[in-house]
Amino acid sequence: MSFDVKKVKIVVMVPYDYLEVVRGAMFSHGAGIIGDYTHCSTSMKGVGTFTPNDHAHPFVGEQNKMEYTEEDRLEAMCDVSKVKEVLKAVREVHPYEEAGIDIIPLLEEDSFQ
Repeated sequence: MSFDVKKVKIVVMVPYDYLEVVRGAMFSHGAGIIGDYTHCSTSMKGVGTFTPNDHAHPFVGEQNKMEYTEEDRLEAMCDVSKVKEVLKAVREVHPYEEAGIDIIPLLEEDSFQ
């Protein structure tokens, strides 16, 4: 069985104060389209953890100290042809030095027997 991936889900962790800025960047570069609908996304609250090392320049927290920060998990679908453009836009507005981003391939229902 082989699959032809045409869409992905882009997932990014965002500090709450930047949620709408990052969401807008995703939408303005082609993410969030599902059929006849645009500006489609989901966000959920969570707590992120990280420890910046000696070389990091953290947006929040201190070097070599475990940080717990409230974040939103923002998700939107995207055509594979627009992924690079959307990721570039997200990184331009995201405040973190290293944003946590996942790209999840999506399979269409017609791919299954």
